[in-house]
Amino acid sequence: MDFSWSEMQASLYQETVRFAKTSLVAWRSNSSDSGFAPGSQRWRAAASHGLLGLCVPEEFGGGGFDALTTARAMEALGYGCQDMGLAFSIGAHLFAAVMPLVHFGSPELRKRMLPRLVSGEWIGANAITESEAGSDVFALSARAERDGNTWILNGVKSYVTNGPLADVTIVYAKTDPSAGYLGVSAFAVEREAPGFRFGAAFEKMGLRSAPIASLYLEDCRVPASALLGTEGAGAEIFRSSMLWERACLFGGYLGQMERQLETAVAYARERRQFGKRIANFQAISHRIADMKLRLESSRLLLYKACSSFDRGLDATLEISMAKLAVSEAAIQSGLDAMQIHGGIGYTTELGIERELRDAIPGTLFSGTSEIQRDLIARELGL
Repeated sequence: MDFSWSEMQASLYQETVRFAKTSLVAWRSNSSDSGFAPGSQRWRAAASHGLLGLCVPEEFGGGGFDALTTARAMEALGYGCQDMGLAFSIGAHLFAAVMPLVHFGSPELRKRMLPRLVSGEWIGANAITESEAGSDVFALSARAERDGNTWILNGVKSYVTNGPLADVTIVYAKTDPSAGYLGVSAFAVEREAPGFRFGAAFEKMGLRSAPIASLYLEDCRVPASALLGTEGAGAEIFRSSMLWERACLFGGYLGQMERQLETAVAYARERRQFGKRIANFQAISHRIADMKLRLESSRLLLYKACSSFDRGLDATLEISMAKLAVSEAAIQSGLDAMQIHGGIGYTTELGIERELRDAIPGTLFSGTSEIQRDLIARELGL
């Protein structure tokens, strides 16, 4: 097996790290948890670097990259930019909103929406979760009814990332309640649609620069052309977007773990207790060794998953294993970094505690760890 990167992939990684370190500098201390990334100057800078369209076809202004190259670019973003909220907003925009349009939007929708989304002029969001439809994603209450050349949508969506600021939102609703998951459809709904309204952004533990809000659909009328794919194709559209999101967005957490590891090594070499460097204490050196082991194991799983996906194979098993491994490793890496830094890690001075808070939701969004284990078991025939 060839584990080397092409010249293009290596250059993309290096340039993205450099760009993130210089143009996407994280705010320091408590101020790092204020303000929203989407629509900001940093969002526009990310767009100019091509991060909002990594895997979008070149004809719409994107990079045209495959999943592996896209994940590697996201890894560079997570390594170079300390604000994982920005990386998360970019991932939600690209994988859960833009890619459904790429694969299932009509030619007219793609031509009109994709260049605006890739350029950063528009912000994308995805709305499927409801109060009673979390892990059971297709237990939807939201309804869409056909009325001539329009669809009328009603319902309430929860936890819409980029929600308060989104210009176009991929909304999932039941068009045939009797057909189960085959009765779910997806719509590209623009912000100006009548009866479309976001609530205020939620206060939350981490990823605070990535806004999340509820969406209210009250006799929201959209044109028939807003339907993605065909009526009843919502489950397949959502599954496709989740494969992209679980594979590529979590590259950002690989970058974060790489940065945490380097920071922990440097601190352990410098910090002295009992007359010697703490790196000389086996408890510290073994903890750092475990951080490295989890990082490399997760990285190989993610790269393999993306490679299988790019070759057109059914990569459900590989992607679920990678998402599970990366998300749980990121939390443990954050805990290890906190323990190594001790009291100063618990303060906001170095940002150690913030990176732990930003890692925790990784086991919740894009399908919980429990859902990934269910998917893995199902793929094994259990």
